[in-house]
Amino acid sequence: MNSRALCIETARRLAIKQCEAPEPGAGQVRVRLQGCGVCASNLPVWEGRPWFNYPMELGSPGHEGWGVIDAVGADVPDFEVGERVAMLSTHAYAQHDIATTHELFRIPAEWGDEPFPGEPLACAMNSFRRSEIRAGQRVAIVGIGFLGAILTRLCVRAGADVIALSRRGFALETAAKFGARQLVSLTDTRALGQLSGACERVIECVGSQQALDVASDLTATGGRLVIAGYHQDGDRRIDLQKWNWRGLDVVNAHERDPAAYLRGMREALALGLSGELEISAFFTHQFPLADAAAAFETLALRPDGFLKALLICH
Repeated sequence: MNSRALCIETARRLAIKQCEAPEPGAGQVRVRLQGCGVCASNLPVWEGRPWFNYPMELGSPGHEGWGVIDAVGADVPDFEVGERVAMLSTHAYAQHDIATTHELFRIPAEWGDEPFPGEPLACAMNSFRRSEIRAGQRVAIVGIGFLGAILTRLCVRAGADVIALSRRGFALETAAKFGARQLVSLTDTRALGQLSGACERVIECVGSQQALDVASDLTATGGRLVIAGYHQDGDRRIDLQKWNWRGLDVVNAHERDPAAYLRGMREALALGLSGELEISAFFTHQFPLADAAAAFETLALRPDGFLKALLICH
């Protein structure tokens, strides 16, 4: 079967390649992708950082796909052709991708035809769970992109007093819309100084040295610092004396167990169906697969109005 997939050939050079659709093996299904979220962690791939090798494999590193099963391998008793699913895979910037049955989440009919990139939604739910938010806590969220915006909504829903921190004015306005009580620019050193050691929970959602420094300084004595940002550009420096003196709990909120991701997808879907989490509000831009370069450009520039882009693959 003919298919198409994105190839990142080198820095900032993308191409759509004709290819054969992959065949599912035992315990696998093939998904005809409807779309794939564009993850901020993929931006360095597009930019051409030195730790990547080019050209990338077809469809790589797309990992936020959803679509409809169109082929089933041997020993797959629980899924059928025609079922709509979200998936954990790594080549989803394409029309087709493969996943094992323990990497699939069945999207119920009541969700309709709305996009459901389950992997990033699960990341938000998993980070929220690991943060152990309680009503009345003062919670700082450092970085209000897609992840930070969802966590703002979840923490407010849990009864926390949320402080949102970002460089972008639009991001702070978004956090206010989702219930953040206090808005602070990451360039406002005076405001940052006033919040030093003042927050029982701090969730870092950027993945940079500066954001980690700010998050560390905001965390109160006996508080919990949650690292939800994806740090991929080398070593980090930490003020271990401050961590020790304040007796911080430091949590890496990234999960690698597929079961944890599927649980997060179930939790996100339940909140979406109940209306407690406005999932569609976090997907602000859509691009056809052929315009993937524009999607990456938009992610890099983060214009006002931007939280997350979806590539539409069908």
